[in-house]
Amino acid sequence: MARRRSGKRSGFGIGRVLKYGVAGIGGVLVLAAGAFAVNLAVSKPTLEGALALKGLMAPVAITRDAGGVPTLEGASRADLARALGFLHAQERYFQMDLIRRSASGELSGLLGPIGPVLEIDKARRIHRLRHRAGQVVTNLPADQKAIIVAYTDGVNQGLASLTGRPFEYSLLFASPLPWAAEDTILAAYAMYLDLQDEDALTDRIRAQNLQRLGPDMMDFLYPRGTALDAAIDGSVTPEPALPSAVPMQGRKAALVDPDPGPTIGSNAWGVGGALTENGAALVADDMHLGIAIPGTWYRARLRIASGPEAMDATGVTLPGTPALVAGSNGKVAWGYTNSYIDTADAVILEPVSGAPGQYQTPDGPKDLIRTTEKICPAWGDCQDLVVEDSIWGPVVDTLSDGTKIAVRWTAHEADAINLTGLLGLERADSVDAAIAIAHAARQPQQNLVVGDTAGNIAWTIIGSVPARFGTDGSLPSSWADGTRGWNGMLPPDQVPVIRNPDHHRIWTANARIVGGDAYAKLGDGGYDMGGRQGQIRDGLFARDRFTPADMLSIQLDDRALVLSFWQEQMLGALNARQGDTRLAALTGPVRDWGARAAVDSVGYRLVRAFRLAFSQKLYSAYLGLEGTPPRNRSAAQQEGPLRRLLTEKPEALVPPGYKDWEALIDAALIDVADQVDKAGGAAAFTWGARNVAEVRHPLTRILPPIGWLTDPPEQGLPGDSMMPRVQGPGFGASQRFAVSPGREGEGYFHMPGSQSGHPLSPYYLTGHQDWAEGKPTPFLPGSARWTLTLQPGA
Repeated sequence: MARRRSGKRSGFGIGRVLKYGVAGIGGVLVLAAGAFAVNLAVSKPTLEGALALKGLMAPVAITRDAGGVPTLEGASRADLARALGFLHAQERYFQMDLIRRSASGELSGLLGPIGPVLEIDKARRIHRLRHRAGQVVTNLPADQKAIIVAYTDGVNQGLASLTGRPFEYSLLFASPLPWAAEDTILAAYAMYLDLQDEDALTDRIRAQNLQRLGPDMMDFLYPRGTALDAAIDGSVTPEPALPSAVPMQGRKAALVDPDPGPTIGSNAWGVGGALTENGAALVADDMHLGIAIPGTWYRARLRIASGPEAMDATGVTLPGTPALVAGSNGKVAWGYTNSYIDTADAVILEPVSGAPGQYQTPDGPKDLIRTTEKICPAWGDCQDLVVEDSIWGPVVDTLSDGTKIAVRWTAHEADAINLTGLLGLERADSVDAAIAIAHAARQPQQNLVVGDTAGNIAWTIIGSVPARFGTDGSLPSSWADGTRGWNGMLPPDQVPVIRNPDHHRIWTANARIVGGDAYAKLGDGGYDMGGRQGQIRDGLFARDRFTPADMLSIQLDDRALVLSFWQEQMLGALNARQGDTRLAALTGPVRDWGARAAVDSVGYRLVRAFRLAFSQKLYSAYLGLEGTPPRNRSAAQQEGPLRRLLTEKPEALVPPGYKDWEALIDAALIDVADQVDKAGGAAAFTWGARNVAEVRHPLTRILPPIGWLTDPPEQGLPGDSMMPRVQGPGFGASQRFAVSPGREGEGYFHMPGSQSGHPLSPYYLTGHQDWAEGKPTPFLPGSARWTLTLQPGA
């Protein structure tokens, strides 16, 4: 009886606890929601009035147009840097925080012990970039250091002047830490990490593939180029011979991905004054990156009316840094694409017999330097990560036999970052001046496309280029005997330049630009397949006069020229298999595919899926692929061998596991048919259903409900990776512009996401739909809608 009464009281008690517990949780949630709403309301940036900004030497006037794009007018570059830091902090501080933490390996300190976040932190800590950033700041020239110090001070004053912390921190129950000078360097390092192969994975995969396939098959499946190449100098690469047999069948490869994924890159091109009505060059640029809310870039116009620092430059800035990245200054316009030159080499460390922890060098045995990095996630325990460093760089891999691999990477150089390029291009007055600035700059190595008011155009590499000896850097090798390595960086007069070609056109799209000795100097860091670059080239040669509107038509070109080959092959295969009702149903859409990556096209998605299925099955069979290895650039040139194999169908190279080539085609077609069935039928299998924008705030990945507040409506978009209009889920053109220097009022600009990071900003998401639809909007900021004056003050 006692137990029964106790049980009843216990049951009643649990019910009451649950009842009041749920009510309590609901109350807490209401209070939390209220606190969040209040914080959101009071954390908006200041748009109007006058504020005192310590450190200013003279007032800075900030006018914003209806889209929130500011024009900053001041008396010195340091004052503009301080004011720009103020704006960045007010509008984009959380984004800046993520950028610096991503580079330094400190994301988990804000986001908590989430598995993928911890893995990113561990991978980044190997490079010890916060430590390196501090050294870079110390060694900067005094004038550049002064700009960074002014910017840093402006950032912290901008953050402090917000009535509430940026809203993201209230969701994470965190407070923003102040900005430091080295954080600006970390923002530049973040671009190195985003754009380059920081651990020489491509080199290591090449070595593994070579061991698996042998030299003949390796050269064929992973060529240096294809017939689709569109180098500006007209150079071509020889076509590899067809191997006589599939070698070494049955072994397993560990680090191979037959689908390299979208190219982190860009399009940039220019035409000389001979091809424009006004005689000035015309430059177009769209940089392809991951796209989120807010956008990667912060638009701005920077003006100093008179004096030795006089300037008037308009373009995009990277939050966390004090200068324009790309744009036009009235005399010169410039843009970038990722160069994919070889900036990192894998170095095999030869062990010293009987001396664990040592390795051989040209100067005799040396000890690996071991440093303990502490990773301290929010709401979690700190973890120790031991980093091993050699004279060439950190250890990034240890093979099964104990052999250690280090990486030599240009980002590890003591002078890997300076502001010479960014600050210099703001005031460059000619193409020749811009080239000289580019060769003195230290930043992620990019293709620089530049044009001036006199009609000159040029291409070169901005940033340092390794001066290799004894190796081309394409495979891991030992540098212990001193016969291989780097002799520092190439001197400026050896960095390739193309200036004013006879046809008055420059084009780049992440593929190879030059051949011969110039190609050997730059190396191959995983150039993209040349189809997109060739399509841009052909678009430029289709006209003999250009306006900005003509440039936009090329940027928005979604014609599927590369996939036309695959449409013909797939249609022929389907016509031969009409007895299969599932496959026969695909014939009509493939026949009438439209030859564009259009949102309503079923045929385009079918053809693309066929190419991908065929390539994946083919390479996986040759390599014995298992699992899902990391993406890499080793398969970027696969279009050439795929086309030869599919058309020639050599009996000796039938992939292991398939009776003949028709069996492989059958498997690829069945794979596509299965995808169609899974999607709910051909009518639902449109490209727009697959190619959704997915432009989202980073926190929606861990807190999905905030998407209703931060994210634009979802939509399918035209374009794909093998055409000028590059577009994929969460990826694409981070901006688009075309402009003639001195005629900026005739140019246009697009940007996805938002100029402001605050959802209650009056211009939140303004311009995003114009980017999605390709509607041109002005390059220059419009008339003033809001005016804020920053005054010198204590």
